[in-house]
Amino acid sequence: MELQSLFKLHYQPSFLPRLSLVSTSLTPLSKTTFFTPKKKFPHLHKPFSPNQSSPSPSCRPPRPLSVSAASVALQTDKGRLPADIEVIETKEPHSRVKLSVIVPPPVSQYCYRLVLDEYAKETKVPGFRPGKKIPESILINYIGKEYVQLSAIGAVLKTTIPHAMSSVKGRAFEDSVHILTKSSEMLEAFSPQDFFRYDVVVDVAPEVKWVSEDAYKNLKIVVEIDNEITAQKASEEELRRRRKALGSLRIVTDRGLRIGDVVVLDIFATTISKDDSSGEKIPSAESKGFHLDTEEGDYLLPGFLDSITGIQRGETKSFPLQFPESWKQENLQGVHAQFTVECKELFHRDLLELDDSAADKLLPGCSTLSQVKESILQRCQEVEQTARDQATDNAILDQLSKLIEVDIPQSLFEEQGRQLYGAKLLELQASRKLDEQQLTSLSSEKALNEYLETERDSITNIIKQMLAVGEIFKRENLQYSTEELVKEVENSVAEFKQHNQEYDEERIKQQVQDILEGAKVLEWLREHADIQFVTR
Repeated sequence: MELQSLFKLHYQPSFLPRLSLVSTSLTPLSKTTFFTPKKKFPHLHKPFSPNQSSPSPSCRPPRPLSVSAASVALQTDKGRLPADIEVIETKEPHSRVKLSVIVPPPVSQYCYRLVLDEYAKETKVPGFRPGKKIPESILINYIGKEYVQLSAIGAVLKTTIPHAMSSVKGRAFEDSVHILTKSSEMLEAFSPQDFFRYDVVVDVAPEVKWVSEDAYKNLKIVVEIDNEITAQKASEEELRRRRKALGSLRIVTDRGLRIGDVVVLDIFATTISKDDSSGEKIPSAESKGFHLDTEEGDYLLPGFLDSITGIQRGETKSFPLQFPESWKQENLQGVHAQFTVECKELFHRDLLELDDSAADKLLPGCSTLSQVKESILQRCQEVEQTARDQATDNAILDQLSKLIEVDIPQSLFEEQGRQLYGAKLLELQASRKLDEQQLTSLSSEKALNEYLETERDSITNIIKQMLAVGEIFKRENLQYSTEELVKEVENSVAEFKQHNQEYDEERIKQQVQDILEGAKVLEWLREHADIQFVTR
C-alpha cells in the first residue's frame, strides 16, 4: 500500500479535488467563454495530463454550433446594418435570457440580395453564358424558391444575431445560443418585403448572491479527521510493509492459522432466514482463491478473522455472522449470514531481522535502521500535512457552496458535468478497470445523461464553489505574480511537448490562471478562517 493510501482511507475529501500548484499537466479543454475578454469561472477540478487519451466525443463539451433552425454560432465581427433591428429582452429561469428580434425589411432585402448574387455567381443555368445576368425569376425557379428562402433566412440570422447579442455582451455563454423559432415557422413567415421575427435564448453569467455581504469572511470551519492513522502510525505501518515485502513465504502444514500468516481461502455465504434455514447466496460476499494477509484484516466483516483463526490447510469451517448496520453495502446492512470457508493454502512469512544490516534493503541509501525510520517518518508527515490541507480546503469549499444562492445555467451545468464525467472515464481507463466494450458503453450519450442526473447535486455544488471562488478573487483584489503564471505555463507546455501532444497555449494559460486564482482564494480563506480539527 502506498504512503498516500494510508491517509486517503481516513482523510475523506469531497467530490472536488484540492487545488495544487504542482498540477501543471493541463489539457486545452473546451471551456465556456464570454464574448469579450473577461475572467472566467475558475475550474477547480484537476486538469487532464497530456499523456492521457482524450475522452470520447460524446463526453467533450459541445462544439461551436452552426447556423440552423436549432442553433447558431455567433459572429463576433458585426458590420453596419442597412437599418436598425429591434430586440426585446426577457429574463427566464436558470440565468437564461430570451431575445425577441424584429428585423426590418431593408435588412431582409439586403441579405436576400446577397444570397441571390452568390447563387448567380456559382450557378450554371442552361441557356446563359458565364457572366451573363440571369433574371431573378429564372434563377429562383432553377434553384428552388424554398432553398433560396432558407439561404436568405440563414444569412439574416448570421447577420443580425451579433447585433441582437449586444445587450448581453460580456455576460453570454457563447456555446449556449439557441434559436427558439422553428424553421418551418420562419420559412412560412419570411418575406424580404415584410418584418421578420425570431426568438433566441442564451445562457448568461449567473448572479451570485451571498447570504450576507461578508458571509465568506471569518469562516468557522470544522475539519473532521480520523485519528486512527497518524504520521507515526503510518510510518510504522510502512516499515512493516517494506519488511514483509522483503520476506519469504513458507508453507505451513503442522498447525492452524495464526495472526501474521497469509492464507488462501474459498469463501461461500448465504443468508439466514428467521427459521434458521439457509437462504439465498450472497455473491458479493463470496470468493474463490481469496488471499488474506491476517495482519491487514481491518476491512473484513467483524468476527470473520476470529472465526477462521486456527483453521488448517484442507479444513472447512462454517459459522454465522451479522453484517453491521453501518456496512458500506446497503443491501447487506443488518443481514444475518452463514459463512462456509475452506482453507486451500496456509503460509508463514519469514521476516528480516530489523537491524542496521537490513537498512539499505528497506530504504536504499540508508546505512542504519534509525535513518530508515526517520526518512519514512518524514515522508509520512509530509503526506499527513497534505491530507490535512486537502481536508481543510474541501471543508472550506463545502462551506462556500452553502453561502451563496445562484441560478445555474443549464449549459454551465452540462459542460462541468461532461468534464467531470470525461475525467472519471480517463481515470478508469488509466487504471485499466474498463475493457474496450465497457468504455464504449460508458461513453454513450445515454450513460452521460444518467451520470448528470445521478450526480446533479454534486455537480451543482462544484459549480457553486467555482462561482464563489471567482467572486472572492475579484472582491478581495487578490493577485498572483507574472512569474508564477509564466513558470506554470512553461512547465505545462514542456510536458505537452515531451509527450508529442498538440496544445493551445492560450487555453493552457487560461487554465493556469484559473488554478492560480483558486489557490490564492483558498490561501486567503485559510488565513482568515477559524479552523478547528476534530477527530471522529
